[in-house]
Amino acid sequence: MVIFRRALPGFLVLLLLGTAAPAAAAAERSAAAVRADAASTPVLDWGPCREPGLERYQCAVAEVPLDYARPQGKRLPLAVIRQPAADPARRIGTLFTAVGGPGGSGLDAAKQGLLAEGELARRFDVVSFDQRGIGRSRQVRCFGSPAEQERFWASTALPPANPAEERLAEQRGRELARGCAAHDPELIGHLTTADAASDLDLLRRAVGDRKTTFSGGSYASYLGEVYGALFPGRVRALQLNAMIDPVGYTSDTLGMLWRRSAGTEEVLREFARLCTEAGAARCPVAGDTLARNASVLARLKRGPITVGRGKDALVLRYADVVPLHAQLLYDTARGWPALAELLAGLERGPDADPAPLREIYQVTGFRLDFLDSYTAISCADNEFPPVPGAWPALARAFDAAAPNYGRHWLYQLQACASWTPNPQRHQGPWTLRSQTPALLINNRFDPVTSVAFAYDAQRALGNARLVVVDGHGHNPLGSTCTDRLRERYLIDLQLPGPGTRCAPDHRPFEPVPSR
Repeated sequence: MVIFRRALPGFLVLLLLGTAAPAAAAAERSAAAVRADAASTPVLDWGPCREPGLERYQCAVAEVPLDYARPQGKRLPLAVIRQPAADPARRIGTLFTAVGGPGGSGLDAAKQGLLAEGELARRFDVVSFDQRGIGRSRQVRCFGSPAEQERFWASTALPPANPAEERLAEQRGRELARGCAAHDPELIGHLTTADAASDLDLLRRAVGDRKTTFSGGSYASYLGEVYGALFPGRVRALQLNAMIDPVGYTSDTLGMLWRRSAGTEEVLREFARLCTEAGAARCPVAGDTLARNASVLARLKRGPITVGRGKDALVLRYADVVPLHAQLLYDTARGWPALAELLAGLERGPDADPAPLREIYQVTGFRLDFLDSYTAISCADNEFPPVPGAWPALARAFDAAAPNYGRHWLYQLQACASWTPNPQRHQGPWTLRSQTPALLINNRFDPVTSVAFAYDAQRALGNARLVVVDGHGHNPLGSTCTDRLRERYLIDLQLPGPGTRCAPDHRPFEPVPSR
């Protein structure tokens, strides 16, 4: 962060320093528990899920307080899903899971595969949910109609490529903040992760567990950190992956984005190195990969690139490609080959087949409701200087340090500069005072939550053990090593030794054997 502040104009440094807020007192942690305890325990009337794609699960709705300061007041429905333990005679309890974002839906994720497999699926009921403000749990509304929502996001170029787009981005950020406040004023003040952690504690009570067993990655690691800070005596096990640094996330968000941008650049360099090692047969942009990537992005900044010819041609803007570019780095098995194909197609332009690029672009997009939830929940937890007009100057500093991804991460949350600060968000302390330390797992080369965040999170929690996977991508799980460590921790509360590292089962650009 020292480097970050030196790169900024003086008036921006003052803005950043002036918005720092004091850490919450320890007493506030117990106050959160007192408020949650004053709420009624939800009744979960489990039944077969009727939504297509969820037939294998059981579903229920948990009624929780909209406002924990009024625990017996207005209720908010949480959509909850359960995968019952496959070996009920040896059942330990409930394993709660959550997905990242913020904005991801636990129920949508359940459609992609089982909530847990192997010994975890045998020994636990596995429960997930749509967090408040997401999907089936009272989706936050920032627009008057779906058509208005679609027009807004379709005409908003993020990240902006030129001064005109920067001015439009500032205007749209202000509009989005006003729209969320106007269309959902009741909910918008109760979307902090502290609210979600209180919801999680009520779900613990609802399933009858004395203590919480939780596993979550990316943003959901932050939900676990907040839960551990607010309800430490109720933690059985916290297994967190792809770590958020809670201090940076809540109290120095610009600094966090600066470091995230640097981490994504590092992973791009790894992509280029391993692409070249794999050769053109497996990675079509092998050889001078970084220079070829820079050339493509420079062309896009000057204007859209047309891929293919005629009625089937695909036109892609800078704002279409850069978010996709970053997202494809998440997944080495499918995303990295797709990124290579994307860059090769953009290089060839009219001479390329647009069909593969169209498929890549279509299958990796975000739901518009996700974008609304991502913005509203992030702005409830994050801290930004309340100066939307400062973003172009910030972007120049980010560009100098992280030319491929700096403005991508920065401009995602410009709306937060126009957001009303939420006093309910938790800003520390973060020390985990549970009997069992948390188990943290992070890839060495993660494009979103760099391993530096994991070390910071371990220091903030104190009572935590970190395992680094010597691999790439955003999900460190799924290898033989990490699966074994997770099972022993979540089932037996057995921690790996200090300094334990894991190797991935597969390297990028190598064929993945089918299971």
